[in-house]
Amino acid sequence: MPDSAVRAPSRMPLAVYILGLSVFALGTSEFMLSGLLPPIADDMDVSIPRAGLLISAFAIGMVVGAPLLAVATLRLPRRTTLITLISVFGLGQVAGALAPTYEVLFASRVVSAFACAGFWAVGAAVAIAMVPVNARARAMAVMIGGLSIANVLGVPLGAFLGENLGWRSAFWAVGAASAVALVGVATLIPRIPLPAEKPQLKREMGIYRDRQVWLSIVITALAAGGVFCAFSYLAPLLTDVAGLDSGWVPTVLALFGVGALVGTTIGGRVADAHLFGVLLSGIAASTVFLAALALFASNQAAVITLSFLLGLSAFYTAPALNARMFNVAGAAPTLAGATTTAAFNLGNTGGPWLGGTVIDADFGFEATAWAGAAMTVAALVAVVFSLRLQRSRGSAASRLVAQGAGAGAGAPKGAPVESTECATG
Repeated sequence: MPDSAVRAPSRMPLAVYILGLSVFALGTSEFMLSGLLPPIADDMDVSIPRAGLLISAFAIGMVVGAPLLAVATLRLPRRTTLITLISVFGLGQVAGALAPTYEVLFASRVVSAFACAGFWAVGAAVAIAMVPVNARARAMAVMIGGLSIANVLGVPLGAFLGENLGWRSAFWAVGAASAVALVGVATLIPRIPLPAEKPQLKREMGIYRDRQVWLSIVITALAAGGVFCAFSYLAPLLTDVAGLDSGWVPTVLALFGVGALVGTTIGGRVADAHLFGVLLSGIAASTVFLAALALFASNQAAVITLSFLLGLSAFYTAPALNARMFNVAGAAPTLAGATTTAAFNLGNTGGPWLGGTVIDADFGFEATAWAGAAMTVAALVAVVFSLRLQRSRGSAASRLVAQGAGAGAGAPKGAPVESTECATG
């Protein structure tokens, strides 16, 4: 096979990078509460596990909002949709900064999450549409890179602002970043023409008849949930278990983000050629790091190092998880993006909830890492099952082609043969 058939293009369209920059604001808001739970809990007079539900609130909004907004905007201009959604998201940050009660803050997180989910779903579909099939993971790595930079800069900055100027200042900062993102989308994202054939909701919904789509949802939810079961409570683990001063929290969160940025870069370059290999190795590494975090939670050096490694392993798998969904649901790119967003946030909902449950049961903050490891082990089992299913489908397709060739007729026209991309990892 010629190299040109397998190499991704050397340059990504500018619009993909603009989407990645916009995701920086979205990702900062999504993850910054990991460093703000103690001050929010104190100010709102709630427990840390209840404050942790604000993370789940955002994730729930993403789970519900992604498919709903994908369907609602299916026939709307892509650029106008992105502008509207980033505007609503920014207003949600302002509402959070002004929230007088826990309930209002909770509601603002759900509204912001709806807008964030829609932006992710539409933005991912736009990014995928602008690159060839063998560059999908790389395009998604650019968007996910926005999340990585959010973890490197945005989340630690939010923790720093929360520590020195109050947690509300972090929401104001994200609101300002959203305004910058709005300008970038409005001025630099080109008008994306709608397909000549109008998208058909019934046809796109057909992707949910495929077991591989559901396996991708399960894998993504468990892999993300396992990591964020522990990450959501990293700040109290650092201070209450490892004994670090609260001033260390932004630094450790930044290290997680540096690991995420490194992982995204490596995973994005490798996943297009070795998708299942990335999934298996990355999720297995997360399992090991979570178990080590639980075992060495009282060791300051170990916790700091493992925070970096956990960010690396989690985001190393993210481009592959995104690309896998688009590969198995290629006939419905908008719903594929929405489904991936919902799957990640099913994990981001279930992970913090499970973490809060084990804390409420008096198992300690380190037990969140054990619970997370259990989720990633289940994700590994699902990856193995998905790989075996794909190999069996590939074998069946090969037999069909061989039989057709033996008869001198070839495969039937229109035969639905699933791509066997990366079946060997």
